[in-house]
Amino acid sequence: MRTAKVTVLPYDNTWKTAFEEIKHELEPALGDCVLGIEHVGSTSVEGLSAKPCIDIDVIIRDYAVFDTVVKRLAAIGYIHEGNLGIADREAFKYDNKPHLMTHHLYVCPQYSEELRRHITFRNFLRANPDAAQRYGAVKEKAARLFPEDIDQYKTYVLKANIPVHRRIISIRCIFLCTGFHNVSHPVNRHACFAHFRDHTA
Repeated sequence: MRTAKVTVLPYDNTWKTAFEEIKHELEPALGDCVLGIEHVGSTSVEGLSAKPCIDIDVIIRDYAVFDTVVKRLAAIGYIHEGNLGIADREAFKYDNKPHLMTHHLYVCPQYSEELRRHITFRNFLRANPDAAQRYGAVKEKAARLFPEDIDQYKTYVLKANIPVHRRIISIRCIFLCTGFHNVSHPVNRHACFAHFRDHTA
């Protein structure tokens, strides 16, 4: 789904509810094919300004169940678009869901690097509200500068947040080196951020 106009809004508490409504529609259709359904992206971080679009990662064990997942999602109106150039992140589009908030839906195997990136980025910003505030301010400025150009918007946000991304990359390395592989587990998340704080400047 291509963004026609770049709009960044202040955080809205209804985004949590919007995610739950989408999840409620996905869960019975997917059943035991999935390991979890995660709210990711900027709308998943309380207090963070964001484009009003919910990003969702559906987690599967591996590609052995993927054909079944594609069929079950098709039954409720989602069409597989392929990985759109990103390995282990399968995109799905939809045409007619006016009862749900605009959203991006991805299916990722549990070992997906893109899934790990999404979860780590979300958890870092949730644990660091000052960084989230700065990130939100950059997004708001980028939307004002490039309201009609999503590619320029993304480039500006990425360049402006290189220090944050470097810290997140460091955290991801710690996850891998210290064995904290389940990045969504709250105990592991707390331990990893403590490790990062104590071992970096």
